[in-house]
Amino acid sequence: MIVTDARSFGEAVRERRKALGYTQTFLSGFTGISISFISDLENGKATIELEKAIRVANLLGLDCSLTARG
Repeated sequence: MIVTDARSFGEAVRERRKALGYTQTFLSGFTGISISFISDLENGKATIELEKAIRVANLLGLDCSLTARG
């Protein structure tokens, strides 16, 4: 999936979390990141903290990379 904005990033995180069978509560307990942050992240709230967002993605086994367009 190509991430183009906060919403598509959140969708990717939500899809992966659900594919792993994790609830937001489980993920929160495992990472120490609040449920409200995870919810905001998955709903594409644009004001989330990038460092935490990348940490959640990495913990779910998602790689984040940037590549220059054509």
